[in-house]
Amino acid sequence: MGISVLILTLDEEVNLGGCLDSVAWSDDVVVLDSLSQDRTVEIARERGVRLYQRAFDNYANQRNFGLRDVQYKNPWVLMLDADERVPMDLKEEMLRAISIASDAVALYRMRRRDHLFGRWIPRSSGYPTWFGRLVRIGRAWVERPINEEFHTTGESAALLGHLDHYPFNKGFAAWIAKHDRYSTMEAALRAKESDVQSTWTEIFAKDPSQRRKAQKAWVNGMPLRPLVVFAGLYFIKGGVLEGRAGLTFSLLRAWYEYFIDCKALELRRRAAGLPV
Repeated sequence: MGISVLILTLDEEVNLGGCLDSVAWSDDVVVLDSLSQDRTVEIARERGVRLYQRAFDNYANQRNFGLRDVQYKNPWVLMLDADERVPMDLKEEMLRAISIASDAVALYRMRRRDHLFGRWIPRSSGYPTWFGRLVRIGRAWVERPINEEFHTTGESAALLGHLDHYPFNKGFAAWIAKHDRYSTMEAALRAKESDVQSTWTEIFAKDPSQRRKAQKAWVNGMPLRPLVVFAGLYFIKGGVLEGRAGLTFSLLRAWYEYFIDCKALELRRRAAGLPV
């Protein structure tokens, strides 16, 4: 039994080759491209992988298109972003896991190792964060347009291995531009959402996705939230021990959260007929 791979791309000529190299073991690799303007499509065609293109509207719809409208050779698909890499230990663990998985298991979660300045930064990146990525075709779907949530009709399980994530491969300007777009999308959701009250049971839930959702809802309701995020990553999680990389990433995360708050406030004021 094999694993198919789906890679989402938008102007990823810098990253796509390395991502494809890391999944060369798969006999079925698909690139779902959001109408890139660089050499992304050319690279995919040169490498002989299957290519689909779809105009981007949001992340949930893009991933759901990949899950529902693309035909795969294998019953399991690994969903990747182009700036992620699959190390050999994770590949081997995934293949072992699906070979013994019961019919009830439909999704595997895994963690990422975020890298900056040539090093893994577990403290300032808020490690560990669990992502649903390896799914059984026809048994999983994605909700929420940004910072997506994976859902399944079956059971989920966790893998020990990690994806390696290189979010700054395209440079700081690209990271900032992308997270400016992210903050706009996230702010639109926040402006529509009422305050969510999470119970202590949910905040410390066994399920990592439920726990993360509840914790985020709790943090989102805090005053001075961007400062809380910075303090949490830099001091409490220990980003201060990661040198320049830890300080840089903690500040960038706080900047991102501040932009979300500014844009959400703008939307609420405009909706109420108030000046910005």
